[in-house]
Amino acid sequence: MIYRNTIVALVLVAAMVLFASAYVVDETEQVVITRFGRIIGDAKTTPGLKLKLPFIDQANFFPKILLQWDGDPGQIPTKEKTYIWVDAFARWKIVDPIKFLQTVTDVFNANGRLNDIIDPAVRNAITSHKLIEAVRTSNRPLSFLDLGWQEEEEEESKERKQAKINYGRRKLLEGILKQAQPKVDQFGIELVDVQIKRIDYVDTVRNSVFNRMIAERKQIAEKIRSEGRGEAQKIRGQKERELKRITSEAYRTAEVIKGKADAEATKLYAEAFNLDPDFYSFVKTLEVYGNALGQNSSLVMSTDSDFLQYLKGYAEAVKP
Repeated sequence: MIYRNTIVALVLVAAMVLFASAYVVDETEQVVITRFGRIIGDAKTTPGLKLKLPFIDQANFFPKILLQWDGDPGQIPTKEKTYIWVDAFARWKIVDPIKFLQTVTDVFNANGRLNDIIDPAVRNAITSHKLIEAVRTSNRPLSFLDLGWQEEEEEESKERKQAKINYGRRKLLEGILKQAQPKVDQFGIELVDVQIKRIDYVDTVRNSVFNRMIAERKQIAEKIRSEGRGEAQKIRGQKERELKRITSEAYRTAEVIKGKADAEATKLYAEAFNLDPDFYSFVKTLEVYGNALGQNSSLVMSTDSDFLQYLKGYAEAVKP
C-alpha cells in the first residue's frame, strides 16, 4: 500500500514537473525565456512544443503579428498657419523580442513609447508643409463637376483648383515613417506603416470655410440667375420683334388685298355706271337723300339748288 502511494506521488510530481517545463509556441507568437530576470538563449520564433527548466525559467510571450497604434487626434498648424485636426494611426511589429523585453517589457509600454515618437513626427510633417500637401497626392486635375458643382468659380476657387503638389501626402507619410523608424529600432520594433485617417478643420476654421463656400455658391447661383434673366429678356425681345414683324407683314398684306379689292370694285362700279351716267347720278342722289333726310330732319336751301333737282322734277311731273 505504501509502495503504491509512493508511485502515485512520484507520477504526480513528474506530471507537475513536466507541465511546468513544457510550453507551446503558437504561429502568431514568439517567446523569450528568462531565469531570475536574466534572458536565457535566443528567442523562440518557430511554433511547436518547447521545454524549459520548471519553476526556474519563465516564458515571456510576445505577439508576432502586426499590432496597432492609434494616436490621439490633435490640433496642428500647417505651414500657412491653418489649424487642423489630425488623427494618425500606425501598424508595427516586434522583430527583436529580446531587445523588446529589455527596453519596453510589454505592448502597453511600447504603445506609450510610440506615442512619444510618432506624434512629434506627424506634427513636424504637418507644420512643415501646406494643407494641400497633406490632403492630395498628385496633380491630377480636380474638376468641381465631380463634386456636383458648376464650372463657374471665383478667383480664389480657381487658385485652389490649380494648386500644384510638390510633395504630396504619400511622400509626407513616407517622411514620417523614415523619421520615426530609427527611434524605434532600439526597442526591437519595426514600423510597417503610418497613415492619417482623418484631417479636418478645427471648429472656428471649419465655420469660416463653410461660410466662404456658401458665399461662393450663392455668388455663383446669383450669377447664373442674372444670366438666366438676361437670356429671358433677350428671348422676350426677340419674341416682341418677331410678333411686330408678323403683325406688320399681315397688316401690309391685308391693306394690299383691300386696295386691290377696292380698285377692282371701283373698276366694276365705273364700268357699270358708264353704261348709264344719268341713272348712276339718280341712284347716288337717292342715296344722299336717304342719308340726309330723316324723319326729323330739316333743310334750308334755295329753290334753285341742284340738291333738289330730282324732287322738283318729280313735283312737276305729278303736277295736274
